[in-house]
Amino acid sequence: MSDELMVKQNDLNKSSIKLEAPLRLVETAFLASTGSLIWFINFYFPLGPVLRIFFPVPIALVYLRWGSRAAWMAAVTSGLLLSVLMGPVRSLLFVMPFAFMGVLLGATWTRRVPWIVSISLGTLLGTLGVFFRVWLLSVLSNEDLWIYVINQVTDFIEWLFLKLGILSTPSVFWIQVGAIALILLNNFIYLFVVHLGAWLLLDRLGNPIPRPPRWVQVILDYE
Repeated sequence: MSDELMVKQNDLNKSSIKLEAPLRLVETAFLASTGSLIWFINFYFPLGPVLRIFFPVPIALVYLRWGSRAAWMAAVTSGLLLSVLMGPVRSLLFVMPFAFMGVLLGATWTRRVPWIVSISLGTLLGTLGVFFRVWLLSVLSNEDLWIYVINQVTDFIEWLFLKLGILSTPSVFWIQVGAIALILLNNFIYLFVVHLGAWLLLDRLGNPIPRPPRWVQVILDYE
């Protein structure tokens, strides 16, 4: 009798494996195309920061549901799809950093690391993505776009100094430090908002991410 039960159990396990494989494939393809379409729609019909929040979330969801291999497949698939729809350059601007960021966030959320760790890692990746974007567009346009960034930061720092009554001109070194600091700050805020959006959304989809700090739950009155 026990042998019959073991045979039936093995048959059930084999059946579940056979059903799981196509489901994993379909979900991976669907979520990869979802991430690509969010980028595609936001590029041609920008809706402010609303869609931008969800750039890395579909690939992170693939990681939460099916693991790292499926998440990397989703990242590659989304890049290939955007390459067909928009060309390789715009595809690269999505893959680095947002597709990679989805894999990174999925890995940290699966391991239940604190928000400060996942946000910090995502901030570093997002900052690298900014430098990659500046480098790629500079190569394609044959102009140094970092100079444009520095000019914008210089105008901001000079305005700030004027408001604070500081009668001096910042050096080039401190302007570059200020530019990097502003990029880091912008990415940190972006990753924090991504975590908020993913926390509220993925809880309802049955794939919760780690709980935020207590003060965030108190502010949002969320239990």
